[in-house]
Order: sequence, then C-alpha cells, then structure tokens
Amino acid sequence: MKKTAVVILNFNGSDFLKKFLPVVIEKTADYADIWVADNCSTDDSISVLRNEFPHVNLIINKENTGYAGGYNEALKQLDYKYYLLLNSDIKVSDNWLSPLEKLMESDDKIAACQPKILSFHEPDKFEYAGSAGGFIDKYGYPFCRGRVFLSLEKDQNQYDDVREVFWASGACMMIRADVFRQHNGFDADFFAHMEEIDLCWRMKNSAYKIMVCPQSVVYHIGGGTLPKKSSKKTYLNFRNNFSLLYKNLPKNQLFKVFIVRLLLDGVAGLKFLVQGGFADTLAVIKAHFYFYKHHGELRKKRSKLKHNEVGEIYNRNIVFDHYILRKKKFSDLNQNSFTKSK
Repeated sequence: MKKTAVVILNFNGSDFLKKFLPVVIEKTADYADIWVADNCSTDDSISVLRNEFPHVNLIINKENTGYAGGYNEALKQLDYKYYLLLNSDIKVSDNWLSPLEKLMESDDKIAACQPKILSFHEPDKFEYAGSAGGFIDKYGYPFCRGRVFLSLEKDQNQYDDVREVFWASGACMMIRADVFRQHNGFDADFFAHMEEIDLCWRMKNSAYKIMVCPQSVVYHIGGGTLPKKSSKKTYLNFRNNFSLLYKNLPKNQLFKVFIVRLLLDGVAGLKFLVQGGFADTLAVIKAHFYFYKHHGELRKKRSKLKHNEVGEIYNRNIVFDHYILRKKKFSDLNQNSFTKSK
C-alpha cells in the first residue's frame, strides 16, 4: 500500500482539473494514490472527473464547507500515513513528491512540510501563497521567505535550504495523518484562509516541527477560489487572523498583542477607505464584530489547547519594517529577531 494520498479539494474547478490533473497523474501515480474531493461543485467537475479521469479516486462532499471543513470531511475517509493536500490550480514538476516524503520519513517530529512554491505565470518568481516557507510576526501578520506582503522575490536559489518554518502552505502541504487527527484537523469555522497557520501553530504548541523542502518545486496560479482583491477575502483574513491569535497566543502576550492589533486594524480600515475600498473597510469592521460575538466559543476552543513559546516567530512588527523601513525581502529582515525552537 502506498504511504501517501494526494488529495485535491475541488470546488467549481473543472478547467483547472482538465489543465493540471493530467500532470499530477503523470508525475505522481507511481508513488501515491490520487484523490479528488469535490466540495459540492455546481459546474461540470463531477462529469469531467468521471468521464475523463475514471481511474482517479473520487469523494463527493455533501456541502461546501470551505477549505477547512471540506478537507476535514474528505480526510476522515482515507487511511494513509501521509496526506498531501494539493490545490487544483497547481502544476507539479518532476520528482516533486519523493523529497517531501523522504523529509517526513527522516524525523517523526516533523508534522508537516511544503515544497518551494513558484508562480505559474511568472516561473522565476515566488508565489504569494507559501513561497519558500511561512512565518508570522509577533502581532500575527503572515509572510514568507520570498514574499513580504505583496513584494514577491525572484527565485535565485537563495532559499534552497531545508529548514524549520512557522507554517506550511495549504496550497501544497504534506501532513502526517495521525498528527492531523490528533489535532482534530482544521478549524472548520475558519472556512478558508489561515486555517493552515492555525493548525501549524497548534502542532508547534505540541512540540512538532513544520518544514520547507525546496528540493520539491510546484507552480501555483493562486486566487483560484477568491480573487486577490475581494472584500470577502479581506473579511476572512482579518476574522481568521484574530481567531488564530486568540486561540494560540500564550496568556502573557494576549492583551498586549490585541491592543496593538486593534490600532493596526484601524489604520488598515482607514487605508482601505482612502483608497476607495469601502467594502474592505466594512469587512474589517465585520471581522471585529464576529470576534466579539463569538468570543465565548473561541474561549472554549482556547481552553482545550496548549500555549507554549514556540520558534520561528518574528519578534518585530513586519508592517513597520516593510512599509516604514522599506524592507522588501525576507533576507532584509533581522534574522536574529526570529525566535528559535527549543
């Protein structure tokens, strides 16, 4: 039996399946089983899968519960050592899977890893969703090796070392199945965006490692579900970021971080407004009210989790460093400001 299930969560991605699934089959079928979990698509995805890819395993979810709930439901049905969660809008390369599996096999404390993720449209550049490994600053702002906010670096092999990171990209993540189950999978309330950061943080709080393996390379289109400029995406990002901070921060950091974030989110809302993004400003306000309304539920979730000082957090404000100090690249950041795993 193969150790790894490559699982593609699909929602109305018929065109992506036609374009990229044949490449996944060609470069993967000898090493892993391939599954498509359809998240209640309303396009012709099911007929495409049944007619054009009859040998690909198919799971049909009864409703669209987003990335988080969709994967939770699908993975319940699969019995493998590793899950490889793969977006439908990714082109895989030669020998993309084995370096990831080899890295996972090398250390039982590695809970998850990701490949180097480059842009499909600009293959010499890193792609927004993951690049060469994910990090966050002490206020919860995510960024990557190769991508700080919207500044995308060219890939010049500058981040080709295997190393521990804070989070692995949900666009292409290999995860240990028993650890995924042990942590109850993704938080389904996140629906989409930052659910992988939340899960990685929870796993790190249980002394597991998250790694990047740049010897594996994939090419991601990005924005396949929601466009980059979307008030719904703004809402989910701000809402989920507040939730993951509240759930996972150590008690002694909670109050300070939330005071600063209230100020910074207010600045972000005003910036959206000045730029004509009234819907985005409203999305930030709605995200905050969601947090206040659901504080009791979040407190219950927090009470069940461990809260340790974990590594790979950038102990500065990445917003200040990027927009005021003009640090555009990951390599420009003070590397001594990253906490190290114990």
